[in-house]
Amino acid sequence: MATLEPGSPSLVRRWPLALAAGAALVLLLYLLEPILLPFVLGALLAYLGDPLVDRLERRHVNRTLGVVIVFLGFALLLAAALGLLLPLLLHQLDLLVSKIPLVYDWATQVALPWVQGRLELPLERLPRLDWTGQLADHWQSVGRVTAQTLKKLSGSSASLLLWLANLALVPVVAFYLMRDWDHLVARALDMLPLVWQDQAAYMVAEADEVVGAFLRGQFLVMCALGAVYGIGLWLVGVQLALLLGLLAGLASIVPYLGFTVGVLASCLAAYIQFGEWSALLWVLLVFGVGQALESMVLTPVLVGDRIGLHPVAVIFALMAGAQLAGFVGVVLALPVGAVVMVFARHAVTRYRASDIYSGD
Repeated sequence: MATLEPGSPSLVRRWPLALAAGAALVLLLYLLEPILLPFVLGALLAYLGDPLVDRLERRHVNRTLGVVIVFLGFALLLAAALGLLLPLLLHQLDLLVSKIPLVYDWATQVALPWVQGRLELPLERLPRLDWTGQLADHWQSVGRVTAQTLKKLSGSSASLLLWLANLALVPVVAFYLMRDWDHLVARALDMLPLVWQDQAAYMVAEADEVVGAFLRGQFLVMCALGAVYGIGLWLVGVQLALLLGLLAGLASIVPYLGFTVGVLASCLAAYIQFGEWSALLWVLLVFGVGQALESMVLTPVLVGDRIGLHPVAVIFALMAGAQLAGFVGVVLALPVGAVVMVFARHAVTRYRASDIYSGD
């Protein structure tokens, strides 16, 4: 199939139309943002399951049956995770709430006086709270407000029905997209001008590799790190091991953020629990082992070296997505950022091959 040179007049004429179509699509998505969440979640679920369905299809399994098998596998994994982790996580949250008075006392009696003495700052001491009296009254007030809010939300039948409909829509969207994923991608490419289709197919394949590494590889890395940190802290004897491991694993979506957040939170929890500085050495050992596994085994094997998104770009993409489209923007931030990176790399390559760059 024919391709156009970077300086071709036909290519120059088509670029304004392509940019206008892209801008119109972005504007449409922005306007429809309030209803996009179930479709976005369904599309991400379909994207994660499509390679598994393709693998079953290559083994002569009917595609619809393959989608059903993958769906059942996802459902069993989710049920097992909730059954195993949810009770433990709720217990850890209860422990965390019970330790709030200890953390407050440590901050007022140890940390704040130490900072004031070292830096010679005129810091005022924080007030001592009566956790069984004064604060209990405040917690009761908060509980009453929360109960009233939940009552109003549950009393709104329209809002409740809409929320349930959106939740039920996710697997429906995922099922049909997973079944027709390859056909939809081919139809989308077929809508492009003929002279662009070969290059577009190559760029889509490259973007799929990058996005797949993020959505599949990075998710597995986060789960593995959460398990390593949680089990390691549990062996050390930290009571909030599961909660801290989960926090560090989720924060690992940004390079080094999970390690930093996990070390600080775990060291604080270990010191408050044991009251000895030696306990911090074991915590540092756990996170050191986890960081070594991530850099030498997990990331090279599960993600690979073709991601190409700088840590600052990851942070910017997440913050920009949250600012532009809320939770939907956060969900789409990294996939969209990876695709933009691929297209930008090809645009730079074409620019350097053009007369504008060479000056001819």
